[in-house]
Amino acid sequence: MPIGPVEYIIIEFPGNRFNGEIVPALKELVEKQLIQIIDLVFIKKGADGSITSFELNASDEEYAPFDTLDGEIGGLLNEDDIIQAGAELAPNSSAALLVWENVWATRFADAVRGSGGRVLINERIPHSLVEAAFAALQA
Repeated sequence: MPIGPVEYIIIEFPGNRFNGEIVPALKELVEKQLIQIIDLVFIKKGADGSITSFELNASDEEYAPFDTLDGEIGGLLNEDDIIQAGAELAPNSSAALLVWENVWATRFADAVRGSGGRVLINERIPHSLVEAAFAALQA
């Protein structure tokens, strides 16, 4: 089965201040078939350091905007993944742990594999470094 590159992200909301603003942007990426959501888990870390999590289909009203997203959501992330992600959170914070396929790159990834190629390095350049580089170019 052809599959594009798969990535994950942990988006922290300090003080549990999630407002749902990311949902329309994420939904647009799915609708334009740029990405396919593979898994999405919400994690909360209490002030005492306790970690709880829940899948999208069991979300409370605060996370209801995510219910409008399409995708085969669930099952890939396990308890160890959630514990590791939760350990990164500050106390009294929540997070969305999102795994997605870059559908836009499926054809290219399939061609690389089909030609016997392999990816040696694949890293994301931090946004702050890109901004600094462009600022330096303009100066």
